[in-house]
Amino acid sequence: MFGGDKVEEFLEVAGDYDAFVFGAPVYFAGMAGSCKAFMDRAFFSNRGRVTFALKPAAVVTSARRAGTTAALEQMEKYLQHQQMVQVNSRYWPMVHGNAPEEVVRDEEGVQVMQVLGRNMAWLMKSIEAGRAAGVEPPVQPERRIGTNFIR
Repeated sequence: MFGGDKVEEFLEVAGDYDAFVFGAPVYFAGMAGSCKAFMDRAFFSNRGRVTFALKPAAVVTSARRAGTTAALEQMEKYLQHQQMVQVNSRYWPMVHGNAPEEVVRDEEGVQVMQVLGRNMAWLMKSIEAGRAAGVEPPVQPERRIGTNFIR
């Protein structure tokens, strides 16, 4: 099930990244299937490692018309599962348009993305300043406890 693909290539270098922005187009009221498959594999096969823990991350979507909020909610779950620090903007991080030239005319969406970028840069600088000042990150638990409610 695992090995020798783009997900494994990503996970080999992901530990070296300081932050992430995950983006997905929306086709049928949710994140694109190819993006979902990638994130399912990347985050599931990463269980037990702390590759993503406490790293800043954002999710963004692009759609012609609708489905962006559902896709954002889907994508946020991956960040939450991996203890990532979610970076936000002043509105939902989405743009609308059927083609790149239409997306750039979505002035509100473009501004939201710019604010998101500034917020991400600020948070990354703040984390670095904290490290330099000796602020230690929380200790990660030894193992994840899971409860099965069907007994």
